[in-house]
Amino acid sequence: MRRPTRKIQIGTVAVGGDAPVSVQSMCSTDTRDVAATSAQIEALANAGCEIVRCAVPDEAAAVALAPICAQSRIPMIADIHFDYRLALLSLEAGVDGLRLNPGNIGERWKVEDVVKACAERSVPIRIGVNSGSLEKELLEKYGHPTAEAMVASALGHIRILEDLNYREIKVSLKSSDVRRTVAAYRLLSEQVDYPLHIGVTEAGTTWSGTIKSAVGLGALLYDDIGDTLRVSLTGDPVEEVRVGWEILKSLELRERGPVFISCPTCGRCQIDLIEIAEEVEQRLHDLPCRITIAVMGCVVNGPGEAREADLGIAGGKGQGLLFRKGEVVRKVPQDQLADALVEEALQLAEEQGS
Repeated sequence: MRRPTRKIQIGTVAVGGDAPVSVQSMCSTDTRDVAATSAQIEALANAGCEIVRCAVPDEAAAVALAPICAQSRIPMIADIHFDYRLALLSLEAGVDGLRLNPGNIGERWKVEDVVKACAERSVPIRIGVNSGSLEKELLEKYGHPTAEAMVASALGHIRILEDLNYREIKVSLKSSDVRRTVAAYRLLSEQVDYPLHIGVTEAGTTWSGTIKSAVGLGALLYDDIGDTLRVSLTGDPVEEVRVGWEILKSLELRERGPVFISCPTCGRCQIDLIEIAEEVEQRLHDLPCRITIAVMGCVVNGPGEAREADLGIAGGKGQGLLFRKGEVVRKVPQDQLADALVEEALQLAEEQGS
């Protein structure tokens, strides 16, 4: 059971409380390019993204949010830094949330104006602390961006909003260092009940960033910490969404799409299992229904795993047995195994109404 938190509403998506952990991403397009940004949001939504964020570096980007919001079928968050006017313009454009640190946008009256506009529209604010941009006084006090410094920064921003009687808040504490990220979230979770947006920032490329994110997010989620997440990768943001879902699926926190099982191969394998497994996963990763698919290479563990899965193959010499719901369907030549498994999966999905 997750750590109890307040529930807030970001458009149609609930975050915190008893709501499931949601998957977010951020557009890599120039927000001022409405067509490109809308197209990327649609691709993210198709991959399972439930909340999307766009950078708002200037007034033109804020204005462009209006047609983007109108086309988006998932809630939109505006990423604001320093200029409160961009927050107000984004709210007028129809965004469902702001990512904004109130301590960074100047005088109190500017914060008051933003909070008032958010309250009128029931728009939550995410306080986003990043170890790479901590306040100078905190760096002087703690020496470097420690977990304690990150929490102190978050609490300072939280107090500003609480002093204005505004509690539609979620908080993130991100670092590129996995241990520091996990430590910061654990510390803050003991002190506040606001929902937490978790992530390892600037995690790296799709390969290395996926590993760092899986370790950091996995540790937090296993500790029942985290209400919404983003996997930050240098690459196509659609991959962020896919990795986020795989992390949630591995901990049985959410269900979406197939669960793939495949053996690491060894000297007993007599089919090209790696190519088959990669092809099957690539062709079926966007299948919306939950199906367990086992791609196994030999007679030791293969039949057992394939039989336990919804669908599976167990390799032999240049061929394999195709299983469905525990029963052998037929024997298939190696060069037809991927096609046979994909066809069975699509048929099963259709029977399930997906």
